[in-house]
Amino acid sequence: MATPVKIKLNQQENIEIIWDNGKTIKYPLKFLRDETPDAGNKGETILWKHYAPPKRAPLTPRAYEIEKIEMVGNYAIQIQWKDGYNFGIYSWDLLLQFADYLDVRENLHQDFDHDH
Repeated sequence: MATPVKIKLNQQENIEIIWDNGKTIKYPLKFLRDETPDAGNKGETILWKHYAPPKRAPLTPRAYEIEKIEMVGNYAIQIQWKDGYNFGIYSWDLLLQFADYLDVRENLHQDFDHDH
């Protein structure tokens, strides 16, 4: 599995990760916050039963700004958002899955732009 070589916050717009496989991925902050991998945001599954997350108030603009990023062992990062939210651990595996999703999302329209 690929691991980050460098992690950089770009002006409260995105987190840029340079991976040891040569890929550089820019993760939009809004996407990372909206996809926070924690039970309060995504719900949780216990004994094959899924529990939906509780309803939450609309997020403020500060919710999409980063206060700090901390390493979690040698397998993940945890983001402290400026509104105080710091739940969810973004593992390297999850960030690579997000990269695949962002790549598909970015390039999906190209499949429909060709003249046939």
